[in-house]
Amino acid sequence: MEIIMQFIQEVGFPIFVSFYLMHRVETKLTMIHEALISLRT
Repeated sequence: MEIIMQFIQEVGFPIFVSFYLMHRVETKLTMIHEALISLRT
């Protein structure tokens, strides 16, 4: 947790939130991709 707090202090809160949201979107896109592949077969 201390590393995350240090990261937020260095790069700023908005950038941290952007990275967090990009990570969440990436996992959702991966799930959608897998679902589409399973429908194809």
